[in-house]
Amino acid sequence: MSEAASNTESYTHKPRVAYFSMEIAMENDIPTYSGGLGVLAGDTLRAAADIGVPMVAVTLVSRTGYFRQAIDPQGRQIELADDWEPARYATRLQATVALELEGRQVWVGGWLYVMNSWIGEGVPILLLDTDLPVNDPRDRDITHSLYGNGDAYRIKQEVVLGVGGVAMLQALGFKLMGYHMNEGHSAFLTLALLRRYARPREGLRPGESAYDLPLVRQLCTFTTHTPVEAGHDKFDYDLVRRIYGDLLDLDTVKLLAGEDKLNMTRLALNLSEYVNGVAKRHAEVSRQIFPGYVVHAVTNGVHASTWTSKSFATLYDQHVPGWGHEPELLARADRIPNDLLWAAHRDAKQALLDKVRELAGVSLSADQPILGFARRMTAYKRADLIFTDFERLKRIAAKFPFQIVMAGKAHPNDMAGKQLIETLHRHIRELAQEIPVVFLPDYDMELALHMVSGSDLWLNTPLRPLEASGTSGMKAAFNGVPQLSVLDGWWVEGCLEGVTGWAIGDDSPTANGHDAMALYDKLEQLILPLWYGDRAGWTAVMKGAISRNAAFFNSHRMMRRYATEAYLR
Repeated sequence: MSEAASNTESYTHKPRVAYFSMEIAMENDIPTYSGGLGVLAGDTLRAAADIGVPMVAVTLVSRTGYFRQAIDPQGRQIELADDWEPARYATRLQATVALELEGRQVWVGGWLYVMNSWIGEGVPILLLDTDLPVNDPRDRDITHSLYGNGDAYRIKQEVVLGVGGVAMLQALGFKLMGYHMNEGHSAFLTLALLRRYARPREGLRPGESAYDLPLVRQLCTFTTHTPVEAGHDKFDYDLVRRIYGDLLDLDTVKLLAGEDKLNMTRLALNLSEYVNGVAKRHAEVSRQIFPGYVVHAVTNGVHASTWTSKSFATLYDQHVPGWGHEPELLARADRIPNDLLWAAHRDAKQALLDKVRELAGVSLSADQPILGFARRMTAYKRADLIFTDFERLKRIAAKFPFQIVMAGKAHPNDMAGKQLIETLHRHIRELAQEIPVVFLPDYDMELALHMVSGSDLWLNTPLRPLEASGTSGMKAAFNGVPQLSVLDGWWVEGCLEGVTGWAIGDDSPTANGHDAMALYDKLEQLILPLWYGDRAGWTAVMKGAISRNAAFFNSHRMMRRYATEAYLR
């Protein structure tokens, strides 16, 4: 028996769903994720392990990670290497599979990481790796960098992920009931399946395709995550054919992926029986972007025990036993005594204050509310919206003092996002005498948990309708932190005004230009007076966030929907 077989044999005895994602957040210290997509993938697999959904995941090893973020004295982002050693966390597979890229044979190996659960058997994750001595030096770095530069590099990565992943699963003997593409990066797997299940051309009737499209469609599920055009990979056919010459016949591919360019999202849409967006509003927007396709809605959720602070987990263990496996039980959180709820929040807030002091050298007050904002730093997220009117902001702070804690990375190629970080630091300096504002560097899962649990109010201010889902506010809800957000993504479903949090403006796209004033009005007239003047009223909203939102917007509910509606259809 090969070492590869011995590593995976306990997972190959029953059919599984193969879950493909370019990034997966397995642990905080494994830098195989850049943001929400990878964290969502990790929460998906954690929930699958908890409730026993039989899955196997495929991703890239991303040896050099994404990047570590530092901030220079002028507030500019500096990207530092974030290498990691797979052997510290995973077991090497002896199985390798071969692809042909740019006319060269490229061998793909892998590593096995198991997403364990204290309840279930765990979910195996295969991390594909081309850094093998047998490979040409030009090919060894294909799986090094998460979202590397240039279309040629991205095509190679996506062929390795999709085509190499299908081949590796077969080589290891996995029995598969279906394939789930988490975003379009892995859509080349559909071409590998079409080739695998192709019918002999001899005996075909004139005009009859050799490819069994209905079978492949039946096997595939596709989740789209972005209504932003830049989020959909599109490649020139000449470049794709130069790199991955072993394509299906070009006419067939163009029918499936687009006439002018190979659109990975179109390819996934056309070869998936079940397609979904990640919130009801996002599904509506996706149907507008891609008319003619049936796009369901499975609203995202977050993993309960991963995103609940220690103080709240202890509180729930005492008052809502079983909440970790059945988060819907948190609907009973309204029975928790107010003083115990507030004490748990004070503990989480103190942990954030300690982290701020450690990372920024700034001492914030436990007696003033903290407004938290942590997102990918890109223009449409509007991290600077709260700073639209300095004088109005100062007047509010003079009546109701508050503090702001922010964090987030900009993609190295997103110049506007990097400029946004620099602008935020200029605002921090300009407001230093009136409002304490802190930007914490190197946002990751550990820092995220501190922020979503230690803040008093969670902010989210994207341009409508560009927020596909957004999950940070769901994480905040597990820690009793209400959200103040634009009505987009999941918040369209989660916002019960004054019960689970508050909305900024209405849900019309025309409201974007009025959001800053609406934000100020809510802070000045409702939210800060409530925090300072009515502790019972504030804890009632905290309980609403837990019992109405955390009880529903969790990955256990999300995975049960995928299992019953997508996998077992």
